[in-house]
Order: sequence, then C-alpha cells, then structure tokens
Amino acid sequence: MVDADQTFVIVGGGLAGAKAAETLREEGFTGRVILICDERDQPYERPPLSKGYLLGKKERESVFVHEPAWYARHDVELHLGQTVDAVDPAARTVRFGEDGTTVHYDKLLLATGAEPRRLDIPGTDLAGVHHLRRLAHAERLRGVLASLGRDNGHLVIAGAGWIGLEVAAAAREYGAEVTVVHRGPAPLHSVLGPEVGQIFAELHREHGVRFHFGATLTEITGQDGVVLAARTDDGEEHPAHAVLAAIGAAPRTALAESAGLALADPADGGGVLVDEHLRTSDPHIHAAGDVASFPHALFGTRLRVEHWANALNGGPAAARAMLGREERYDRLPYFFTDQYDLGMEYSGWAPPGSYDQVVLRGDAGKREFVAFWVKEGRVLAGMNVNVWDVTQQIQQLIRSRAQVDTEALADPHVPLESLVS
Repeated sequence: MVDADQTFVIVGGGLAGAKAAETLREEGFTGRVILICDERDQPYERPPLSKGYLLGKKERESVFVHEPAWYARHDVELHLGQTVDAVDPAARTVRFGEDGTTVHYDKLLLATGAEPRRLDIPGTDLAGVHHLRRLAHAERLRGVLASLGRDNGHLVIAGAGWIGLEVAAAAREYGAEVTVVHRGPAPLHSVLGPEVGQIFAELHREHGVRFHFGATLTEITGQDGVVLAARTDDGEEHPAHAVLAAIGAAPRTALAESAGLALADPADGGGVLVDEHLRTSDPHIHAAGDVASFPHALFGTRLRVEHWANALNGGPAAARAMLGREERYDRLPYFFTDQYDLGMEYSGWAPPGSYDQVVLRGDAGKREFVAFWVKEGRVLAGMNVNVWDVTQQIQQLIRSRAQVDTEALADPHVPLESLVS
C-alpha cells in the first residue's frame, strides 16, 4: 500500500499505544503517526508501579517503554498532557488539547485504558486516601509507605485483588501495619476461586497482614484533613493513617461512546466492542488494551483483559490490523505477580463457576507448585508458583483442549508436554 500521505492517530499513551506506534514503524508504515497521551509523562509500563518501583528497587527511568529520543527518531508525533475531547467518525477527525487542535485520521486506535474505581463513601476527600494507576500515584504512594514504615503507621486497603495484595506486600516490606478489607470470602476470589485464593491469604497472614473478609468500607474518618480510621458495614473500625482504594478499574469508554461506537455490556466487563482483528463497529477505528472487549474463540466468550501482556501484544496486533494484515488476535490471557518471596505466572481464563476441579502439582505448603483449573478433564487455566519455564507447556495444554488424566496432571514426574495429545 502507498501510505506516505496517510495519518494514523493513537489515543492513549500507555503500553498498548506506544507498542502500536513502534509496530507501525517496524512494519514499514511511512505515513504520519500521532500519539496523544493525557499524562505528562511519556508512555510507561504499569507493573513496576505496584512492584519494583513502588518498593524503591527500580529507578524511575526503568518504567518507560522507550527512551525519550525514540519518538522523534522514529517520527512519532508525541503529544503529552493532551486530552482528546471529541472523535468525529463521519469526518474522521480527532479534536484534542486546550486549543482544540483538530487532525484528520485515516485510521484511529483507541488505547484509552482504564481508570481506578472510586470509593463512594464519606471521607474520600481526605489527603490520605490513595489510588494506584499512574506513575504520579506510585511516586506519592512510595513516600507514604516509607513514612508509615518509619512511624509504625497503619494502611487500610479496600480490595484484595492483584493491586491490593501487591501494595500490601510492599507496605509490609516498608514496615507498615496493613489491614485488607474485602467483600469476598478470600483474596482474588473472582480470578482464582476459593481454593487458590486461600493460599494467598495464608502467605500474607504469615507476613503480618490482617484480613477482614465479607465486608466493605462505609466511611473514612479523619481530622484536619488527616485519615484516622476506616469503618466497615459490619460495624468494625480499623485504625488508619492512609487508605488505598483497590476495588478494580473501569474501562475508559467515554470517548468511544460519544463517537457512537458499540460497547460491551457492563455485566460482561464493559469496554469497546471489537472483532477478532480488534476493529470496532467503525471500520476505520480499532481498540486495544484494557479498553477493548474482544471475542476469544477458545473460551467461547468475550474477554476484556486488564493485564500487561494484553497491552504488550494487543497494541501491535491492532497496528498490524490497521495496516490491513488480517491476523486474528487470540492471545491467551497472561499475567504475573511478585509478592514477598512468591513469584507466579497465570495463563488462561477460569473464573469461579467455569471449572469443576482444581488440580495441584507440586508442594502447595512450600509454595512451589502449579495449579490447573479443569473442566471435564480439559485445562482452562494454569498458574505456576515459584516453578519456572513451564508457561509454554501450560499454554499448549490449554490451547490443545485435550482431555487429560488428572492424576498424571498432578504428578510432577510426568512431563507436561506428554499430556498434550
């Protein structure tokens, strides 16, 4: 294709947007590439914000996707601190910035990501209430955790998902006291189910974290703008010098909605509806990353995945689709975490109710094992905990849809690759 006179616009300066811009140039696109980011920092990766960078083990510069000079060197027009306030699909224009700059696009990629869900309770205007999504959040929270550790302060975390647990681990490493309030019966219940969720509860209890399950925060109290305590719906009150709201994220779909694009049902996770090529209901507009709801043939459902690997792979897939490459995006969901001395990787999709048993291979007591979520003998998902170099075999098992002998699956002496028929 002759593309020198074409303009591709990317809205969203996270990992998906940055990797899409990189892929366009790698694939030989010679037209104009415009990357618009509403943050003032150049595109960065989010996992370090709740892991290495939050702990002070990673330098600030290590989180960025590219070195600062990369964008100019590859003729990518990077607009930082600019908000897109309108997309006109009929005219194929995007309006952004305080001066209302309007540019025409031939193809548009929405990589607008997600934003933290807010606690809708009294007291959230206090200075000690935090969220963790952006680099500025992590910078602020890192100082807070260090201060809490020095002063034996208390952190209350609302939510026992990945962000909540990773911050809990970081806070304990700093020496802060930590209480996690979670409405479910176990950490990570909506992702891992009760069987494996309890393993994470035990891990954190061993490191001094207190859990309050089956409850939600109803009020944060304070004095002179300072947090003093957090109250729950069952009448408990927890001392707190800081509160972290870690109750999930919502896809940033306002721009897509105002442009008239089809959206996924909020009951199914919401997001912008895309096809297997990450194309929206408008053929000139694609979406990728946290905001995209894409069909996954292997699981027979739509998925909206908020993890690093989806942005890493989805951005490039959307870029290739924008160039007319008709490849199907069917990556398995993948994510990882590091908490204390536990490291793990998870592949697949197996929410509670979708599986009929969990098979453990290895020693769960020593936290050196692989967990498999199985339905009718077929592996839906697998998680390796402090066991390495097995992700490829786990993903092959999932993709094969082969019925496996669960006794062999549980036996560490049986090679995983031998179970793929």
